[in-house]
Amino acid sequence: MKKYFVVFLVLFTITSFSFAQMITGIWEGKIDKKKVELKIIQNGDSLTGTSYYYESSNNYRRYSIKGYFDPNTNSAIWWDDQLIEERTAKSIFSTPGKIPYLSTADFNCPGSGKMLLDGNAALKDNPDKIKGPVDLQKTGEGVFHDEWDFVIENYTVGANDPYIIDSIATITSTTDKEIIVPPQKPKPDIIINKPIEKTVEKTEPVIKQSIPKPEEKKIITSPAPTIEEKFVSRKKVYTMEIPLVGDSIELRFYDNAEIDGDSISLFLNDKLIFQHIRLTASAYTIKLPVSELNETTELIMVAENLGSIPPNTSYMLAIVNNKRYEAMLRSTEETSAVIQLTKK
Repeated sequence: MKKYFVVFLVLFTITSFSFAQMITGIWEGKIDKKKVELKIIQNGDSLTGTSYYYESSNNYRRYSIKGYFDPNTNSAIWWDDQLIEERTAKSIFSTPGKIPYLSTADFNCPGSGKMLLDGNAALKDNPDKIKGPVDLQKTGEGVFHDEWDFVIENYTVGANDPYIIDSIATITSTTDKEIIVPPQKPKPDIIINKPIEKTVEKTEPVIKQSIPKPEEKKIITSPAPTIEEKFVSRKKVYTMEIPLVGDSIELRFYDNAEIDGDSISLFLNDKLIFQHIRLTASAYTIKLPVSELNETTELIMVAENLGSIPPNTSYMLAIVNNKRYEAMLRSTEETSAVIQLTKK
């Protein structure tokens, strides 16, 4: 009996420790020297939740967030997706959080129960422009209360169900708008009179003449351009360079915003290698052997469509010899995104 109790105690301690080290929770601190309360919820390898940039409880901007977490490297990336709420105190002229950020941070636990997110924040629309540091610490209770509190408090006892998380994320992605109904004008009183008899004059019958229909014009439609024709005709826009070392490079592609039906094709130099890649919240992963690449190789992302929310944008995560490189790739009907792969 004592042996079983010891085994149970060890398992309980390991389980409790793993739950305690979750990235899911409330984080307090600063992003680009601005006070932030961040509520992160992990859903598989994806992150969702909300961010509050604030000066006080009645002066803040609130965004929904999206992102990804790699448990192997304990690294997280998230961005302010949609502005949900903005509240300004009467005595204050400005509200923090006017510019949405894209943040990258390492999740680490230095000891004594302390958990930190340390990294850098860039502009969401310009990931290469670093604005300031990310300095967050996990806390038990925050300043703001919303629908994510239930998930965080009950995450280890069933609220980590993807259906629950997706349902709440759908609710938070829409803002309630006040609908003002104009007052209706009173209807006038209806007075019923006796009908007035009208005299009917006799008229000559009208002879209708048939008018010949104009000839229908034939509409000639040209076939839609192929993906190769789109590749040739569009301007190639340089995004970043990735140095190649080791045996292979792993590439993961995600939709970086609302899942709206974006699909892409990938070219290596002038050769089509992958087609009809549908971008979702789950990664589309490919591996390329470094030995089969040139000294300098261009990886080009061509949009097959623009989805329901143009332009076609993809978040790309590249892993080379355990080092991570991240990029936001944009493609339109006029441009394609280029990544340069260079052997060092």
